[in-house]
Amino acid sequence: MGLSQTGRYRLGVASRVVAAIGGGYVLAAVATGLLAVLLPLPPAEAVMTATLLSFSLYACSVLWVFAAGSAWQAWAGVALPAAVLGAVLALLRSAS
Repeated sequence: MGLSQTGRYRLGVASRVVAAIGGGYVLAAVATGLLAVLLPLPPAEAVMTATLLSFSLYACSVLWVFAAGSAWQAWAGVALPAAVLGAVLALLRSAS
């Protein structure tokens, strides 16, 4: 016995909410860390600029999650960029 049509819909919406809140936060946090390292500014200004940019990135990731065609695409749209940016950040930190 599987989920009803309504149950699948609610599960998809719940999955998107988690992707928007959690996945969007992780994506914004990793992008903030990477931007703070890469921006050619004094460290305090780079961190402040990266943090301010993270607010718009978080908002865009939430919009993406609810505009995606499916919950799988929504998760992929936040998880894959976060993983790539996280790998680049890890490489940069290990190189220095």
